[in-house]
Amino acid sequence: QVLLIESGGGLVQPGASLRLSCEDSGRTFSRSTMGWFRQAPGKEREFVAALFRSTGNSYYEDSVKGRFTISRDSAKSTVYLQMNSLKYEDTGVYYCAAAPTIILSRVRDARGYNYWGQGTQVTVSS
Repeated sequence: QVLLIESGGGLVQPGASLRLSCEDSGRTFSRSTMGWFRQAPGKEREFVAALFRSTGNSYYEDSVKGRFTISRDSAKSTVYLQMNSLKYEDTGVYYCAAAPTIILSRVRDARGYNYWGQGTQVTVSS
């Protein structure tokens, strides 16, 4: 059983930073691609960032490149999303996801992820 638990969301002003954490209590962390997705009110869930399992390479949605960083601590079975220079449009519920068998061409596709956390709210507002 894979259980992903996110934390670190909150209400911040534009330009601030937040770090989201996602702990994987299952046994697939070390061999899974880990991703972050977000969903704004009235919009579909969208890809934010991912760490591909076999290469360790990271991938980002264009609007967050240079501002967000995804990383992992294997000893803690935790993946992080460091978010800097937050903007109003970054507001949404952020979800962590794990994909033990996803191929590289699908890392941005939510349908390729098998396990999901419950989500953590990020609100950027003045």
